[in-house]
Amino acid sequence: MSEYETIIVEKRGPVDWVTLNRPDALNTLSTTLVDELRGYFDALCDDLNVRVVVLKANGRAFCAGADLSGEGFSEGFTPQTIYKMQKRIGNIYRAMRRCPQPIISLVQGAACGGGLSLALASDIRIAGESAKMNAAYIRAGFSACDMGCSYFLPRLIGASLAAQYMLTGRFIHAEQALQHGLVAEVVADEQLEAAAQPWIDDMLRTTPIGLRMTKDGLTHNIDAPGLESAMAMEDRQQTLAALTEDCREAQRAFFEKREPVYKDC
Repeated sequence: MSEYETIIVEKRGPVDWVTLNRPDALNTLSTTLVDELRGYFDALCDDLNVRVVVLKANGRAFCAGADLSGEGFSEGFTPQTIYKMQKRIGNIYRAMRRCPQPIISLVQGAACGGGLSLALASDIRIAGESAKMNAAYIRAGFSACDMGCSYFLPRLIGASLAAQYMLTGRFIHAEQALQHGLVAEVVADEQLEAAAQPWIDDMLRTTPIGLRMTKDGLTHNIDAPGLESAMAMEDRQQTLAALTEDCREAQRAFFEKREPVYKDC
């Protein structure tokens, strides 16, 4: 266990289970939670011992958005304080996409505003039956285009559906999220951790470098200017991966019908 004030980081072998731990405040993003999440995800870039991250929450909500009543969010609205707050929170999502580890979010209850963006910035989302997500920003008097939502949501569910939810602030409930392809599956809330395990197991069967490069390629190629640029990155990634011992071990294990033993080399 790592020591934090508002998150719990439990290391289970090469998997970090990260729990938002402000249940009485619906895991809203206080300045401390913001700083701890940003610091945690930033540090992952240099921690190749962690291969997968599971992001979950204690209590009845995943994350109900920003804690606007807390210290750092109650300085009064000026261009300077708003911009400072925007950058401070937004750096979480940038760090989530920069880190080489795939992130699985387990969403139960409300995931609103910045909480929705935590789910959107993840690589795989699994919803509990109680999950409901919305771009709450617009219901608070702001634009719904905030914390990467206008970038992530259209790419995940399409521009038309994203417009429906962002222009109204309507909730995307668990079954709707499944229909839209926003989540991988819907399970009972108490089964969320168990539902994550098969995804984790499949990822850990891949080579460490292959897993990291796949996230990197997906992150960059979704914005590639064309096929040639996307394939140029793929060609370089495959060349690097093919030269590793782990690649040869994966092939041996496949033909020998056994689990591979990787050395990340």
